[in-house]
Amino acid sequence: MEPGRGRRGAAAEIKGGRENQISYLKISKLALAFAIIHSKPPGKSSKEYTEDLARTVSEQDFGWKWKVEVLEAEVLQLRQELLLNRISPRFCLENRKRDTSAETILGQESVNPTSYSSQLEDSGCDVCNDSAFDSLGTASDFHQSEHNVNTSKHWLERVPPLTLCHTSKEQSLTAPVHFLQHLLEIRKLSEGGILQADFSELENDSFTICNSVSQLLDGLTVFYNSPKFPAPSFLNEGVCVLISLITDTKLSNHVLKKCFKKIEEFKKNLIQIILRNRSVNRFQALHSVSQTLGLLGRNSILRNSLISLLLSEVRQFAEQLLQAHQVQSVYDIPQYENISLLCMILEQLLQNETEESNISSSDYGGEEKIKFLKNLDQVILHLSDEFPLFSLYLWRVSVLLNSGQMQID
Repeated sequence: MEPGRGRRGAAAEIKGGRENQISYLKISKLALAFAIIHSKPPGKSSKEYTEDLARTVSEQDFGWKWKVEVLEAEVLQLRQELLLNRISPRFCLENRKRDTSAETILGQESVNPTSYSSQLEDSGCDVCNDSAFDSLGTASDFHQSEHNVNTSKHWLERVPPLTLCHTSKEQSLTAPVHFLQHLLEIRKLSEGGILQADFSELENDSFTICNSVSQLLDGLTVFYNSPKFPAPSFLNEGVCVLISLITDTKLSNHVLKKCFKKIEEFKKNLIQIILRNRSVNRFQALHSVSQTLGLLGRNSILRNSLISLLLSEVRQFAEQLLQAHQVQSVYDIPQYENISLLCMILEQLLQNETEESNISSSDYGGEEKIKFLKNLDQVILHLSDEFPLFSLYLWRVSVLLNSGQMQID
């Protein structure tokens, strides 16, 4: 047989198969329509009956999805307990002796109004100090009276036991927070010689640590997208746990190596939350988001990529604003107001980078720095009259970028 004829035959066969599938689909839809019309109860139109059937099927599907989520949460909790037991069997043994249940903890949280912070912006995670770590214990707490059993019991009582929480978004966030708090607690106790711990086990179970961190980041993103006032305490705890993880000398390597892409996605989401928020009373919530971005920038690895992201967003907005100014068109006023927060974060990160003298020609700003500085003087010149504050921000950032380049040279 000729090769061309064989190819034509195969093409015809594929085309015939597709036509049969389309025909079968049409016949199935027609048969379903007849079945609905034939079985609909009296006094109800075919459209109403179809909508009722669709609603029933959707509810059944949702029920199955919820059951799957519950089972997945149970599996993750068991993996978390197993991983903690491998890292430090004694810690898990002492923790199991405590009879505090999930219901007791959640009940106290709901009836005790003092467990919530009075303001969202007062998160205990200020960019300029270390108060972010107070909820997990200060440095002095970790290093005094470490070598006695009473201290060990004191630390064990500070962190709630692992609990399975799946009935609400709030409770789903507390589950990964509790697990990661346990990791941090074991880390501090092992550092003081109170417990023996083997953190190499984290290498053998990357799924559990990745899944827990991902749940924490997703939960924080949900709450930052729809902030509540006053801010629930577990939201502040979640931020503190995240910052502690990426600043801890032993745990940060495990977390960043396994969850770097997820953390990068989290940073991008926070930036977009700031830029796109148009609520009238948005600045208190956005201040909290900007604080979290600033805290993430404390880590030198995350800082460089965060600087690049911020440079890109500020540069693109400056170009859009310049274009709108030149053609005398309307610009996005809420976004103009929000961009100042990104400029302040960027300026703070560049100052930290310069002060630490941790600059290399390969990782400082990179390509985004070159794009940002290109024609920047002309942009500032054209915008300075109508947008003096934004132009000042651009100039201050350019000074910091150029001072970093001078240190490299």
